[in-house]
Amino acid sequence: MNWQVYILLCSDDSLYTGITTDVQRRFAQHLAGTGAKYFRGRVPHRLVYLEGDHDRSSASRREVQIKKLRPDEKRRLIVSTANQL
Repeated sequence: MNWQVYILLCSDDSLYTGITTDVQRRFAQHLAGTGAKYFRGRVPHRLVYLEGDHDRSSASRREVQIKKLRPDEKRRLIVSTANQL
């Protein structure tokens, strides 16, 4: 199964990082309030980063790596060539 790591830009200009096998479905879940608790009080605005070709394990490891980055480092990642959008 092809897992993806994604970053969403939120209504408060924060960046949310997650993993999924279906980005459109997961985004819809976040919009509906049935996704992560992070979106209570926030709204996901748009997908700003996508990285594919992971298995579940490597996607989880990559998610942790990205979550450890400072916000300015995440924004550099978004404009990098690693972004598959």
